[in-house]
Amino acid sequence: MAIPTLVLLPTWGTGHLMSLLDAGKRLLGCRGGGGLSLTVLVMQPPRKEYASAVAATVRREEASGLDIRFRHLPAVEPPTGCAGVEEFVSRFVQLHADHVRAAVSGLDCPVAGLVIDFFCTTLLDVARELAVPAYVYFTSNAACLALLLRLPALEGEVIVEFEEMDGEVDIPGLPPVPPSSLPMPVMDKKNPNYTWFVYHGRRFMEANGIIVNTVREIERSVLAAIADGRVTPGVRAPVIHPVGPVISFTPPSDDPPHECVRWLDAQPPASVVFLCFGSMGSLAPPQVLEVAHGLERSGHRFLWVQRGAPAAGGSMNPTDADLDELLPEGFLERTRGRALVWPTWAPQKEILAHAAVGGFVTHGGWNSTLESLWFGVPMVPWPLYAEQHMNAFTLVAAMGVAVAMKVDRKRNNFVEASEVERAVRSLMGGSEEGRKAREKAAEMKAVCRKAVEEGGSSDMAVHKLYEELSTQTA
Repeated sequence: MAIPTLVLLPTWGTGHLMSLLDAGKRLLGCRGGGGLSLTVLVMQPPRKEYASAVAATVRREEASGLDIRFRHLPAVEPPTGCAGVEEFVSRFVQLHADHVRAAVSGLDCPVAGLVIDFFCTTLLDVARELAVPAYVYFTSNAACLALLLRLPALEGEVIVEFEEMDGEVDIPGLPPVPPSSLPMPVMDKKNPNYTWFVYHGRRFMEANGIIVNTVREIERSVLAAIADGRVTPGVRAPVIHPVGPVISFTPPSDDPPHECVRWLDAQPPASVVFLCFGSMGSLAPPQVLEVAHGLERSGHRFLWVQRGAPAAGGSMNPTDADLDELLPEGFLERTRGRALVWPTWAPQKEILAHAAVGGFVTHGGWNSTLESLWFGVPMVPWPLYAEQHMNAFTLVAAMGVAVAMKVDRKRNNFVEASEVERAVRSLMGGSEEGRKAREKAAEMKAVCRKAVEEGGSSDMAVHKLYEELSTQTA
């Protein structure tokens, strides 16, 4: 009898594709392996820059020897006139319904389930038509999941824009959330991006389960609030499977260490603050000047990954920066010996793992956050887009692993030099706030590693999900 397959449908962004793939691979290893295969449906990305990254991932995984098969779906014409990323991705996915239906129904083995990225909830209809159990894979944290589950009810409770409401937003399991900490897509109710967030939150309720890239112990209260129905009064949410941290690690190589790592080798333990803003993060020239002045005045050692603006033509990926053009005159000379400004891609996980790194100024994307927690590095979150303002609030107010930084959302998340200086000194110096964040981050490191060990909470969640999938195809 053919081995049942679990069908994965990721979106093409690296943080979504790799996270879902790595979560799926954990299921392959249950019961010693061999009881389940993976089939990954690959949408042709709408941009060439994404297509090459997806193709490289497919080649690497096909050569891994694991029981993973990739099925490329026919290309579709991308939607036009979209208000933003959330609307574009949601509509682009929706156009694949017939192709997904044909791919799943054409498989020559039993289908254990369909796991879709959280932007793909329009395809829950396909799963229902084919009588296939469907699961949502949520790449962010349980706090953001709770917000999306709560959003359909909040839409009726808060009739004005969130920033115009009196008081704070109530999300059970979290401290009261200031409207200024809500994700970018929900800040304008007239925007289709908001409408799609409400839509996805409503449709999550139809899934057989929701797989979340988090750890039960680091978000215990909000996971409990979802499980006992406080987030969705009157309707019990699907079962939540917290399987994180799902982090992709590159196998050790014989190549010489990266230049950033070699520089860190010469720095004292826990003395360097690392600044990096993700795969789509770059700072505008006026902001670069503020960061430079703040870092210089802080007196602390720093490793700053400063990328250039995306190239013309609609690309979202940063380019290599011209540091002579961006940085203040004489800055590199004045900070020589205690600073490295790196203008291109840098190996973030290797840097966070280094003993010389004592703090991380980050855009607060959830994958970067989990990497920081894995290595026990406290943070200063500087949210730039998507759900990052919510992540920043969660890291500071709910988890206590970060020092808050004042970000002016009305000025495109601008931060003054004095605030950069204050936040870095608080994180790296002797402040009570920084000390508590360092202690809490060290605790989280131990919690995250224990969770994925045999018998840990995330390991048990993966095995529970495996048993559920196996029962459905028995």
